[in-house]
Amino acid sequence: MAHKAKPKVEVDPITLSVVRGILETTQREMTLSLEKTARSSVFNLAHDYSTALFNATPEMILQGQDIPIHLGSLIPAMKVVAGYFGDDIHEGDLLIHNDPAWGGSHAIDTCFYKPVFWKGRLKYWTVCKGHLTDVGGPVPAGYNPNAKEIYAECLRIPPVKVWDRGQPRKDVLNFILTNMRARRDQEGDFNALIGACQVGERALLAMLEKYGEEMVDACIDTLLNMAEKQMRALISDVPDGTYEGSAILEDAGHGFGDFEIKAKVTIKADTCHIEISSPPQIPYFINSYEGNSYSGVYLGLMMFAQLPPPYNEGLYRCVSVNMGPKGTICNAAEPAPHMNCTTTPMETLTDAVRLAFEKAVPSKVSASWGHANGLNIAGWDKRHDEEYVTMVLATIISGAGATPSQDGWHACGPECCFGALTSGDVELLEYSYPIIIHRYSLMTDSGGAGKFRGGSGTAWEVEPLSDDMTFITFGEGRRIPAVGAAGAASTMIDTKVGRLELVEGDRQETIRENVIKVIKPGDRITNMNPGGGGYGNPMERQIDKVVWDVKNGLVSIDGAREDYGVIIKDPTTLDVDHTATNALRAKRAVAAK
Repeated sequence: MAHKAKPKVEVDPITLSVVRGILETTQREMTLSLEKTARSSVFNLAHDYSTALFNATPEMILQGQDIPIHLGSLIPAMKVVAGYFGDDIHEGDLLIHNDPAWGGSHAIDTCFYKPVFWKGRLKYWTVCKGHLTDVGGPVPAGYNPNAKEIYAECLRIPPVKVWDRGQPRKDVLNFILTNMRARRDQEGDFNALIGACQVGERALLAMLEKYGEEMVDACIDTLLNMAEKQMRALISDVPDGTYEGSAILEDAGHGFGDFEIKAKVTIKADTCHIEISSPPQIPYFINSYEGNSYSGVYLGLMMFAQLPPPYNEGLYRCVSVNMGPKGTICNAAEPAPHMNCTTTPMETLTDAVRLAFEKAVPSKVSASWGHANGLNIAGWDKRHDEEYVTMVLATIISGAGATPSQDGWHACGPECCFGALTSGDVELLEYSYPIIIHRYSLMTDSGGAGKFRGGSGTAWEVEPLSDDMTFITFGEGRRIPAVGAAGAASTMIDTKVGRLELVEGDRQETIRENVIKVIKPGDRITNMNPGGGGYGNPMERQIDKVVWDVKNGLVSIDGAREDYGVIIKDPTTLDVDHTATNALRAKRAVAAK
């Protein structure tokens, strides 16, 4: 791990605050430029991208409050990319990379790295990562549930220069874009990522010009040390010992069975060691390479830690991680297929780490968020006479977990993105693609039951307008609901897990597997996402809160009875039979002992 750097000059609080503000504003300006200049709905509506700033070490000096599945993996990826080129980095260079075997997350998350030079010396890196709508391979949008190896998934891009000393490598860019569907979208998003890196470079150079290299370096060292100090203080308050957590990664219907992912957390003084144990990798797209798994581990840690900013690599100086042997699900080796890894198994890995920490400090326990259960679509758009393809981020918006003091937030997940994704306007999605969205709503009885209820998941129903449309499902959470906490348990399970409802003419089908199918105009598919887990005994939820949930469509009358023991005798007035309710709750309390 990196050692604490002592600032070379005295840093006064005002200058530190100003430099910190410039760094944070730089990062926000990078993300804003991505939103305003990107082409695809994945970027400009859903905001599935992340930005970060690194020093020349390279050490992350600021991570955006963006997508957790991107940010943890950027730390090892930046080191791999910088190490690969070594001294062959020059002013005006621009690098691209997406390969998980070279420290990336999953290949559809493509990253640009721009070295920032000051007076002829490398000072910083501006980094932008975004989820492209397609990255080549046999299946539109990259998610191939039938892939047995990584070569059947995508175009792999190891670290390569796309600009060399300020000159774009048109041959390299053309080679990459030629291998991607819906090239117009990909090229637009490439330009947005490149532009955001340049925006960050401009702001960092202006900061050096105004405050001087020595003072800026001292401020950055102080911010790294500040984050380290906060994490060490938190860990110091955790009793020394070893704590274990585990979570089940459910079989998505392809016959591999359920898998258990385990995390062992060892606390000693102000240091923490996290050891991951997972089964051997499988010929299915849920394997996670090491770089991606760091994101899951760090998210589980930060869900427990809940520390205030600054957020930088100093947080992890006192944290060591062992992902287990190579060739396992959480430390995959080539040629393991992997494309689903940023949701599955990352969310399960996150749960295992978080649960281990919460055994150490039970007072900080909270429920799991809904896991991703999503949908990609592709087809031909006659309006523009071109192919369209997109990951519909609205289809993975699930419920947040409840806490010891409040209900979970609705439509805020999935856990892997932790509130950073947005759905985008229905009208803009319909404008962008030849589809009609019939429904986008919260789902009744989807939130986990508890004294505090889990947040509700969402339903997204779509129909192609003019031609056949391919849809590809990915994710899990279709059998095992989000994990509750502190005695939370649901009786109605089926309403709290993900699934997809397909209507073809008079035929209806419920899909709980990851599949590739084609539907025609007039057919409809509805993707249903799980809710978040509940907190506490649901028999202790206030009756008036259960009635309010029923009134607002979050809980059904049957759900009030089955999950909360509340019997509503009049569906019109929602009057409660208090005698029957008290008797039912008392009976369940006895049965629970």
